[in-house]
Amino acid sequence: MSSAEHPVRSTLNFEAVAAKYPKFPRLILLKIDMHRRGVHYTEEALKLFDPRVHQVVGTHIFGTRDGDFKLRPEALLLRDGTSVITTPTPLDADPYIVDAENNGLVIKDHGEILDEAFYWEKPVYYDKLTSKGTLMQNVASARPQRIYVAANRYCHFWTRREGCRFCDIVNNVKQQSAELKMPVKVDLEDLSETVAEAVKEPGRHTAVFLTAGSDFHGDKAFDAEIDFYIDVLKAIGKHFTSSKIPCQIALSAVSREQLRRLYDNTCVTSVTMNIEVLNERLFGIVCPGKARWVGYAEWKKRLIEAVEVVGPGLVNTGIVAGVELVRPFGFRSEEEALEAVLSEAEELAGQGVSTVNMVWQPRPGSIFGKEKNASLEYYARLAWELQQIRIRHKIEIDFDDYRRCGNHPDSDLARVFAPPAKFSQIGPNTAPDALSRPA
Repeated sequence: MSSAEHPVRSTLNFEAVAAKYPKFPRLILLKIDMHRRGVHYTEEALKLFDPRVHQVVGTHIFGTRDGDFKLRPEALLLRDGTSVITTPTPLDADPYIVDAENNGLVIKDHGEILDEAFYWEKPVYYDKLTSKGTLMQNVASARPQRIYVAANRYCHFWTRREGCRFCDIVNNVKQQSAELKMPVKVDLEDLSETVAEAVKEPGRHTAVFLTAGSDFHGDKAFDAEIDFYIDVLKAIGKHFTSSKIPCQIALSAVSREQLRRLYDNTCVTSVTMNIEVLNERLFGIVCPGKARWVGYAEWKKRLIEAVEVVGPGLVNTGIVAGVELVRPFGFRSEEEALEAVLSEAEELAGQGVSTVNMVWQPRPGSIFGKEKNASLEYYARLAWELQQIRIRHKIEIDFDDYRRCGNHPDSDLARVFAPPAKFSQIGPNTAPDALSRPA
């Protein structure tokens, strides 16, 4: 299953993959490759960036690929509304180039213009201060139509050196706190005031999202995490008249009883418990803290139990796609990896759990920071098949779609492709209208 040699990867570049699969939306494919390879903003592009208008880097829990934490653009929009959350990357790593042409932004690859792009415009509340003097953009971010709250940007797995090997959360929070003056843990009064201001802007936000590092403290593992989340959600929920709102939470794989306590006492409506890698052996290697405190089989069991609490289609798990190929312990080939990952994703979908993928971006502050990513073709095939799995099992992804998150290529496809099909069917011989309909 594993090999000390480099795993077999596709070598097709962007245009070759686009030509091989012409029914795969070109701009979503471009987004995947921009996530995969990273971007570099030229000085001319940055001259078009206006912090008074555009959204700067927010309260993310992960860092950049160039290790620089100065204030820069948060993200880009492509012309169809596709979001690209950018990770500035050193030029020697061959990123896409964001440049300026005719007073507008363009995306270049080795000098060739591929398409145009636009900076995100920031919400009104970003420039306001809380009563304690905290800049509200450092309390909660916006992505792209939801309020994004990184409630606790420290993961306690790292206190025992058992953090996930792809993750740079602790290095990132140290630098963000020192250089960008962002708090590690959200202040509840600041958060309450920020949410109150954010919801004053009509139509800007359609959901709330919470994330945090794991905290295994308490009488039972993760009790402290649940207690904190309840306090955070109550600070948010008091600004709404209904007991439940479109609110997603990313948390550790807590027990059914702990999740029930959270769900019954807060405004939360959907749950994400990120397993990170869909393979038991690799889970133990890549996520030692999660493996020790929960375990792979138990993590999956708790995902399924979460469906009993919040309902089918309202539970998902994220994978950091690409880490399953890291040598020397990963899969021997991308084909082998796809078969294994999709098999387990199908199994979870049969129990009402959706799997979404994040494109792995090796960051210098992580243990895997110097490893090589998977190919573009691998990510395109994975995104397509994950969406087809949801279609087969009639699982919606509205709570984590392109408008509310913008970080998952497979959920981007949910607004374009509906009928079930095999990925091979979107090649050159596909009938023009066989696989798509207007969003």
